[in-house]
Amino acid sequence: MRLTRQWILALAVVIIVGGVALIGLGVQDGRGGGGLLPSSLTIGGGTSTPRASPASRGPSAEELAKAERAQRAKKLDAALKKVAAEAPEFSVAVLDNRTGQHYSYRGSEAYDTASIVKVQVLACLLLRAQDEERELTSGERALAEPMIRRSDNDATSTLFGQLGGRAAITRCNERLGLTETEVRTAWGLTRTTVDDQVKLLDVLVDSRGPLDADSRQTAFLMMSTVVDSQQWGVPQVAERGEAATVKNGWDTRTADGGRWAINSIGRVVSADDHTDVSIAVLSHNNPSMNAGIGLVEKVATLTREHLKY
Repeated sequence: MRLTRQWILALAVVIIVGGVALIGLGVQDGRGGGGLLPSSLTIGGGTSTPRASPASRGPSAEELAKAERAQRAKKLDAALKKVAAEAPEFSVAVLDNRTGQHYSYRGSEAYDTASIVKVQVLACLLLRAQDEERELTSGERALAEPMIRRSDNDATSTLFGQLGGRAAITRCNERLGLTETEVRTAWGLTRTTVDDQVKLLDVLVDSRGPLDADSRQTAFLMMSTVVDSQQWGVPQVAERGEAATVKNGWDTRTADGGRWAINSIGRVVSADDHTDVSIAVLSHNNPSMNAGIGLVEKVATLTREHLKY
């Protein structure tokens, strides 16, 4: 009798099997009754905590913005190709000075500058004055202002020569970061690309560039006060409350069958800094000056419509 009680008591104690306590006298057979520990416990493993599958991570705000920009650029490409199917050759580039985002369509195609080269001449003149630690002289300013505001060719030729001509402007272009611009002795035949022209426009804005604040301000004032008859091209995309700078170029030559090169470069900026973009549109083989202006303005307008700047 005593042995029986001891045997029963021995079965009632905690039995350690493989490191897990088993309590009870019977084994669960799936039909009820006492038995093993709850199924949430396993022999040798202790309590197991169900693991949730890792939540899938969606795209970040930066990734979404990048995808949206790519989609806008794709739509702009399509719109410009549609125009190009029925228009003379053109290229366009846009640089958002707030974000650094750059768009270009046929960005490395070379064109004659015509009078937009005058912005290069101005930038080189300002750099020379900086190097000599002085302001523009009254004589230099008397040439630079009509060169930009009225597109005066005689003033340009004088400054081009005073700066050292083709060789000097070429050296200056290296400082300006222009790698796709070939200066010609006949300055209006200088060859350039829209990608290089938005680089040049960026130099007139960027506080980290070679031009100091006074030089950048001088360029802005001249390019934002161009005579009314030359306020075409880039300024046409500016909205109410925004300011625009511009330098246009136009030329026709017998060698081109009397067709026109029509170019426009400039900047559109709002007082609240919501908009600050540099735009360059170059074209050639236009049947007339007015037709070329219409093409340049149409292309510039499309960039605003699709890029949403």
